[in-house]
Order: sequence, then structure tokens, then C-alpha cells
Amino acid sequence: MSEQTSQLPKGAGRPRFAPDGWSLGALLIAAVVLLPVGAVLWLALTPTENIWPHLVSTTLPRYLGNTVVLMLSVGALTAAVGTGAAWLVVMYRFPGRSWLQWALLMPLAVPAYVGAYALVDFLEYAGPVQTWLRGTMGWETSRDYWFPEIRTRGAAIIVLSAALYPYVYILARAALREQSGAGFEVARALGAGPVARFVRVGLPLVRPAVAAGVSVVMMETINDFGTVDYFAVQTLTTGIFSVWLQAGNVGGAAQIAVLSLTLIVVLVLVEKLSRRRSRVFQTARQVRPIEGETLSGAKAWTASAACLFPVLLGFVLPVAVISGHAADADQWLAPGLGRAFLHTVVTGGLAAVICVAGGLFMVYGVRLTGKRLPVLLMPVTAIGYAAPGAVLGIGILIPLAAFDNRIADGILALTGYDPGLLLTGTAAALVLAYVVRFFAIAQGTSDAALGRVPPSLPMAARSLGRSAGGTLRAVHVPLVRASVGSALLLVFVDCVKELPATLVLRPFNYNTLATRVHEKASLENIAEAAPAALTITAVSLIAVALLARANR
Repeated sequence: MSEQTSQLPKGAGRPRFAPDGWSLGALLIAAVVLLPVGAVLWLALTPTENIWPHLVSTTLPRYLGNTVVLMLSVGALTAAVGTGAAWLVVMYRFPGRSWLQWALLMPLAVPAYVGAYALVDFLEYAGPVQTWLRGTMGWETSRDYWFPEIRTRGAAIIVLSAALYPYVYILARAALREQSGAGFEVARALGAGPVARFVRVGLPLVRPAVAAGVSVVMMETINDFGTVDYFAVQTLTTGIFSVWLQAGNVGGAAQIAVLSLTLIVVLVLVEKLSRRRSRVFQTARQVRPIEGETLSGAKAWTASAACLFPVLLGFVLPVAVISGHAADADQWLAPGLGRAFLHTVVTGGLAAVICVAGGLFMVYGVRLTGKRLPVLLMPVTAIGYAAPGAVLGIGILIPLAAFDNRIADGILALTGYDPGLLLTGTAAALVLAYVVRFFAIAQGTSDAALGRVPPSLPMAARSLGRSAGGTLRAVHVPLVRASVGSALLLVFVDCVKELPATLVLRPFNYNTLATRVHEKASLENIAEAAPAALTITAVSLIAVALLARANR
């Protein structure tokens, strides 16, 4: 009996929920990630002053209506642009295709709020377009001609779509490239034209990828604050700021935040249910790559223009406008810019390291122990990415401030020294928000990377006497180093661009590049906002280059 027992795998004789260091660590990480969402639900259910009936009868319908219209409009527009561009670059050969297929990713480097500032500056009364029109046509004042209003919901939809369509494009392009060219050749032989092949063959094959991309776009649309605030469009996110910071009602803000979370959950469920019966399989044989059809004449140049237009609108125009303002060397020496850059690097870098280390630890621990509770909780920790930054701000700041005050009161009572707010008075709360918000990126990347490690390698290390931690350091980490580096960079760039959570949780007089851009642009001072905006774009371009390299 003892010989048989000694041959059992380590941990086989333990109870199913017996604690160990790895599973406890995974549970602790899950608790930290899920705590802000739980705090928001608690605040919403136990408000000090219940203003929900007042919100329902006054502003909430407007907040909800604008949010739904933005979600649906941006989702539809990005689906059309992203899927159409992916179809063109995969299925056809035309002038500029070789660089346009990568240039179509570049708008990801420009935050939507930067695109909003640039578009308004370009089209406003004192901007180059209207100035040129007045000079050319001899008009003297705005009463002499009609020009469309710029700061509208429609303009917000265009700016958000130009910034977010690459999420759909990159997934649709990857899905198309994985398909065999045989199906399209058969459709062409049966007389199906380009439109019929797209609608009847291509679209059903890439529908799951497009649905996933559109769901991410809609989440980002709900999360957006800088764009809608600049265009004066009242959404659920702006409503959270208004009710909390202007009306001073945390419970009401939490109730709006729960409505935002509900929209996200409904969105994810609809996306899952819409393709629950969709199945796309490859044959066991080697897939024949798609041979793109060469276009010529007007069709070729039309395809080039169709792919070039979103790049011009989403990247070239914002960067050109911002670069024009940033050309003045004095703006780079403006007070506060260096501190904002340092704050951004420190908080973003620290959050990226903690986030990726926590994601790697959790995935490895869950794989190692196989305990049921950590396995069930691991997918749930991705909810932080779906939660808007303003929602996380409420869920982190309120409980953390209460905890902070208790610590300060305890130290004061024991020592007579008041340490102040140790967490909410520093950037610690901001780092925590970044970790919670982007933990899904680190966790997903780690899970995919560890899944590619052959099981024989860690088994050999364990048989040679390596501990679980030693095996992680000696075997897994060197093999997943590239993926871990990619996750670090992606999380860092997302931290650099994050605005709503940063506005809520930053300490007093503590600016990052994102908040500096928002602060200066809100005062119509685009010139001082330009260097920070250009720096954010330059940093984000590194992540875009990494994505392009990974999707070659």
C-alpha cells in the first residue's frame, strides 16, 4: 500500500480544497482584482441618499440613450471599416497594399481624445479649413457661410470609430488569413462575384472574429471619457463624474456605474449567444493560402483609397495637427511636462511589472494545483478590462480612502504622528487601478504562453529535484520571455493612455501625460497639450509595431 501511495502524483491524496501557497496566491490576486467591482455593487445597493428615482426622471435617460447610440454606431462603423479593410488587403493586390496592411494598425497609437482635440482644432472657426475657405471665397465672418457644427455626437462617433476600428481589422485579417483559398476559388468558379463571395463565404467565416472585435470596441466606447466630454456628449461615464464630483453623491454615481457594468455584461452575453452555434473548422490537410486577385485601373486605386482614408483620419490628421502645435520648442520646456512624463513612466511601469508578475503567478499556480475554486475564478478576473475606468475609480477610491483613514487614525492614536493618507494620498491607488483594469491582458498572454511550453520540460525539471518555483524560474520564464515582454509593453502603453481612472484616482496636483493633455485641451490650450499628446502617441507606436510584428 505504501509503495502504491508513494507513486501517486504530488498532492493527489490532499482534499480538493486543501490550501497551498500557489492556490492561496491565486485566490488573493483574484480577490484584489474583483474587490473594486464588489465595492461598486455595495455602494450602489446601500446609498446614503438614494437619488436613483431623481436620476431616472431627469438625466439618466439622456445618459443611457447617448451611450447606447454611441455603442451601436461606433460598433457598426468599426465593423464595416475593419472588416472591409481586412477583406481588401487579404483578398486583393493593389498599389500600396504592402504598407497599408500595417498602416491600418497605426490609429491604435492615437488615443481617441487626442483625435478629438485635433479634429476640432482642424475644423473650428480659427482652424486651417475655415480660414482657407474664408480667404478663398472672400467671406469675412461666420454669417457669410454655413459650416457644420463640430462638437456633436456625430463627430464623437467618427472620432471613436477612427481610433478603434483596428481592433476589428486585426482580428478579421487574422481570421481571413487562416482560411483556405479553396472555398473562395470554388465560389468564383460557380459564378459568385466579389460582393457575393464576401457576403456568402468570407463574412460567415470571420463573423466570430468580427464579433469579438466589435465587443471590445463597444467596451472601449463605454469607457471613453475624454472624447465625449470634449464634444459635450453626456454619457454614463460623464454622468458618473457629474453625479460624484459635482453633485457629491457617491451612491448615485455607483448606481450609474452598475448600469454601465450591466451594459457590458449584456454586451458580452449577446456576443457569446450570437455565435454559440457557429463552428468554423479546418480540414486535416495543409491549408492552401489565399492567392490575392490583382486589381488594375480604377478598381485598384479605389481599393488603395478605401484603405488609406481611415489611416489619414485616424492617424495622419491627428499627428499632423498635434505636431504642428508641438513644433515650438518652448512648449517642450513648459512647467509640469517633465513631472507628468516621470509620473507616467513610474506608475505605468510599476503597474505593468505587478500586473504581468501577478498574471504569470496566477496562471502558473492554477495550472500547477488544478484546484477548482482558482480555476473558476481565473476567467472572472478578466472583468476588470470590461469595467470602465470611472467605475473602477469609484470601487477603489471609496473603500481605500476608508481604509487609509483608519490606518492614519490608528498611527496617530499610538504615536501622536499623523502620517496622512498613505494609499489614496499617493500614486498607490492609481497603480492598483491600472493593475485591475489591465490584468486581463497579462493573464491572457501568460495563459497562452505557458500553454505552448511542452509538458515534458517542467516534468523533467521536477524529476531532477527542482521545486515548483524553481521550475518556473529555470524552465518557463526563459521560454515565455518574449510573450512576457510583449505583455509588459502592452500593459504599459494602455496605462499611458488611460484617462478616466487616472482623473479619479490621481493625488492632488499629480499629473500624468494623459491628464495633462486633457487638462490643457479642456482649457482650449492645444499648444501646451501637444507635447504630452505626441509623447503618448510615440510610446503607443511601439506597441503597434509589436502587434504588427506578431501578426506577420
